[in-house]
Amino acid sequence: MLVKTFGAAVAGIDAIPITIEVDISRGIRFFLVGLPDNAVKESQQRIESVFRVFGYTWPGRRIVINMAPADTRKEGSAYDLPLAIGVLAGDEQISADRIGDYLMMGELSLDGSLKPIRGALPIALCAKGNGFKGIILPRANAREASVVEGLDVYGAEDVGQVIGFLNGTLQLEPILFDLDSEFSDQASYHEMDLADVKGQESVKRALEVAAAGGHNMIMIGAPGSGKSMLAKRLATILPPMQLSEALETTKIHSVAGKMNGERALLTQRPFRSPHHTISSIALVGGGSFPQPGEISLAHNGVLFLDELPEFNRTVLEVLRQPLEDREITISRARVSLKYPASFMLVASMNPCPCGYYNHPEKECTCAPGMVQKYLSRISGPLLDRIDIHIEVVPVPFEKLASSPQAEKSEDVRARVIKARELQSKRFKEHLSVHCNAQMSSKLLRRYAVPDSAGAAILRNAMEKLGLSARAYDRILKLSRTIADLEGSENIHAHHVAEAVQYRSLDRSGWAG
Repeated sequence: MLVKTFGAAVAGIDAIPITIEVDISRGIRFFLVGLPDNAVKESQQRIESVFRVFGYTWPGRRIVINMAPADTRKEGSAYDLPLAIGVLAGDEQISADRIGDYLMMGELSLDGSLKPIRGALPIALCAKGNGFKGIILPRANAREASVVEGLDVYGAEDVGQVIGFLNGTLQLEPILFDLDSEFSDQASYHEMDLADVKGQESVKRALEVAAAGGHNMIMIGAPGSGKSMLAKRLATILPPMQLSEALETTKIHSVAGKMNGERALLTQRPFRSPHHTISSIALVGGGSFPQPGEISLAHNGVLFLDELPEFNRTVLEVLRQPLEDREITISRARVSLKYPASFMLVASMNPCPCGYYNHPEKECTCAPGMVQKYLSRISGPLLDRIDIHIEVVPVPFEKLASSPQAEKSEDVRARVIKARELQSKRFKEHLSVHCNAQMSSKLLRRYAVPDSAGAAILRNAMEKLGLSARAYDRILKLSRTIADLEGSENIHAHHVAEAVQYRSLDRSGWAG
C-alpha cells in the first residue's frame, strides 16, 4: 500500500515541505531514498524499537521510502515521527485517513517519547503556507509553533498519543497562544537599567544617539571604567521590537536550537557577547551543516565585542560585508543560504596593552609606539563602518559614593522612539532603509544637508582636526540623528559640533 506523510526541511531560516512516500509490497528489503543523511538512515533502528514498545510490528515485507523532493538534502533525526507513522499506515496497522491533513516532525526516543527539534517556528509557518490543517510536534516545541495564527498546533508526549489522535481514539487539544497580550507584556521589560550607571553622562548621551539612529559604536577606556556595563544597557533604550521583527528573530534562534519550551516568542532585542577566541564560522555562521552565527543571532539587536583588539584579525574582517549588506550569504558546494544580520555593533577596547593611556591618574607603562600598534590590530575598513568613537573616562570616587537620581532607561527610550518615528516617516518610500545609519550617499545629499554654519564647522573639523575623508558621511549621519532627537527638521551648527566629538579615533595624533 502506498501512503504519504508530510514533514519539512529547514533551509536557512525558512522551511520547505517534504513529502514522505511509503510503499510496502512483496519482498523483504528496506530502501530509504531521497538524499537522507546518516541521522535519517539510522531512524529504522529507533522506529523498530518504538514499535515493539507500543505493540506494533515492523512489516516483514519490502519497504521503499522516498523523501521528495529527492534533490534536497534531509538532515537530522526530526523525520523519525513522519517515517514511523508512514510505515504503520502503509502496513495498515493504523488508519491513513487523516495523515494527509497534518505536517508532523519529531525525534523518537527508544521508549517512544518525542524529543524536541530545531526550527519549530519556520516549520509551522511552512505548514500554514502550504495549506495543512494542523501540525503535530513534540510537546516541548508546541508552544513555540503556536505563535502562528490560523494553524492547529498539537503537542504530543509520545508516539502513542499521535497514533491515537490519527486513529480518532484520542483527543488532543490544540495549543492556544495569546500573541498580542504576551508580546505587549514582555516587549518593554528589562532587568537592567541605565540608571544603574553612575556618572558617564557623555557616554550615556552617545548611547542615546547610537540607539536613535542605529549607529555602530566603539568605546575606548581604561579597565573598570564601565564600558561593558554601559554596553549591556544599550538594549534597554532601543525601541521595542515590532511583531514582525520578533517573529524573524525567533525563527533564527529556533533554527539554531536556542529556544526552549518556556519561551514561545523572543520579545526583547537580543544581546550577544561572544568571547574573543571565537572562530570566523561561529561568528558569521556556516559549518558542515550550516547554522546561524552570532551576527545572525544578534539580528534586530546588539552584537557586543568586548576587548576588540584581542579578537583574531581575520575574524574581525569577516564582519565588513555583513555590516554593509545586513545579511550574510553562506556558500558551500551543494548549498547557498542567506541569514539576516541587521545588528548594531558595539565594541569596547583598552587604549593600549596596559590599559592606562590617557588615564587621568595612572601612568601608562607601554613602550613608545605600542599605543598605535595596539590600535592597528583593528583595520581601517572596519573602523570606517563604526560611526561613534568615544572615550570612557573612569568615574571619580565622589560620583561613585554619591547617589543622585540618574535618568532611567524608559525616559531615554521614549526620546529614542520619537526619533525613530521621524525616521520611519522619512524613509517610508525606501523599503531597505529603516534608520539614519543605513542612509546611502544619495539619501545623505537629500536628508542630511547642514545649514551654512554647520557646513563651516564641518569644514574646519576636516582641516584642523585631521579628520579622514571617510568620517565625512558618518558625521552627517550622526548630525541627522542628533537633529531628530531634538525634533529639528534642519541640521544646525550645534548638531554638527556634537557629531564631530564622536570621531575620536579619526583625529590626527590621538595615539601619538
